[in-house]
Amino acid sequence: MDAKRQHKAPARQSPDRDRRRWPREGQPHNEAAPPLVPALEPLSFSTLELAPEDQFAAWQAHMAPLVEVKLPDDKSLGDGFPADHTAWNLGGMLIAQQRAAAHSYVRSAAKLRSSSIDHWNIVLPHTGRSWTEVDRRVSESQPGKLEIRSLGYPFRGRATESESLLLYLPRDLFADAAATLDAKNNSILSGNFANLMVGYVNSIEARLRSLTADDLPRIVHATRSMIIACLGPPAEHAAAADQLASVALMERARRYVHQNLDAARLTPDSMCRALGVSRSRLYQLFEPSGGVLHYIQSRRLLAAHIALSDPADSRRIVEIAEAFGFSSAANFSRAFSKEFGYSPREGRSTVVFPRPAHSVSHAEHEKAPSFEGWLKALGS
Repeated sequence: MDAKRQHKAPARQSPDRDRRRWPREGQPHNEAAPPLVPALEPLSFSTLELAPEDQFAAWQAHMAPLVEVKLPDDKSLGDGFPADHTAWNLGGMLIAQQRAAAHSYVRSAAKLRSSSIDHWNIVLPHTGRSWTEVDRRVSESQPGKLEIRSLGYPFRGRATESESLLLYLPRDLFADAAATLDAKNNSILSGNFANLMVGYVNSIEARLRSLTADDLPRIVHATRSMIIACLGPPAEHAAAADQLASVALMERARRYVHQNLDAARLTPDSMCRALGVSRSRLYQLFEPSGGVLHYIQSRRLLAAHIALSDPADSRRIVEIAEAFGFSSAANFSRAFSKEFGYSPREGRSTVVFPRPAHSVSHAEHEKAPSFEGWLKALGS
């Protein structure tokens, strides 16, 4: 169905005709697949709701498991310390989105002796800069460049007002490449693989709220392979480099599908032309996802479900179906029911979004899961 027909179709249909096209509610469904449920619940902390004079002390307490933080010499407690920190637990990896005012930080030898946390920390600054010293060698970060640091070694540094994405991965995950990582401690990653990884990490951040349980172990494994490929010589890590290239291509393909869900002609051929790959390569890429056509339809169904469950979206069901490439209301209803286990009309009242992140007060902090608890459990 071309774009012109898609635009005019709703105008030619009367409400009665629309109702006749849809199956009656209450019809039985055959072995419906469970809905794709987001797996991650964010753990958020913020100083923004506190009095300015209490903000920095709250941030010190929150960061205490990792580092001791101090205000710059020209700042006082009364100036306030606006900061927030949202963590996501992927099981084998933690991801944290962090915004903070200027400060200095120290992970001392005394801290290490009292801490069991020795993970690898990958930092991707979005804004701001930092300078970190390990063994008298200073690494200067900059936006868009990955830096790698071990929490098993002492370090100190300072940061301007900044916004960053941080990954925490257990040391045991890299047992077979420990020497390679140790040699790159407190360094900025560079090269083509590092640039590819920046795009991949940004894409993970954009999808944190929609990742499913099946996605998580694959993301951890792919991230591990990417880090090794960034650090090691290609001859030693050819398999990791190949996987990095495949992951990057798959991410481009997924982004193309996501951006063209409402296109009249989203097909394998159009994807091959856009990505510059052969049909056999495209089919190989999507084989673990049940095939490229299955993947396109499942993404369209999920997008349609999100639109149906959005109270602000007043479009009729048939209009939403057509907007996401379904030319037949009956076909859409059958596919939707098979994917989610209920009809599109029932989907109107079924919310698929995860609960939004919320700030954790000091009183709630003791009852809720803690970032420190997540850090200590990582890799166990």
